[in-house]
Amino acid sequence: MAESKKKAESKQKKVITDIDVKRKATKLVVAHLKKKISRDFIGSESINEWIAEMEELLEKPEFEMAEYFAMRKRLNELIERVLDEEIRFKLRDSWYSLGKALDKKVKVN
Repeated sequence: MAESKKKAESKQKKVITDIDVKRKATKLVVAHLKKKISRDFIGSESINEWIAEMEELLEKPEFEMAEYFAMRKRLNELIERVLDEEIRFKLRDSWYSLGKALDKKVKVN
């Protein structure tokens, strides 16, 4: 009886899609980005605004790749305006990671 219950529960698990993987990876990149820019620097306001907009986009139920690519492009433009070289390199790493997150796919066993 217990075995059949476990099998029924495993069948009811949500099927993970590529969209779910991309969304989760993107959320992780944004969380790391927030930690990286904890101190103030010239241009931090625009980066913080970008983060806020990205979090709003992640909350939407639909996942439009074009919107995420546009946000990535905008982040690149914001990075170019940052004068602090150390922060710019950290932001560039996050920009690269965001691209990798948007390329993620579900692992098939």
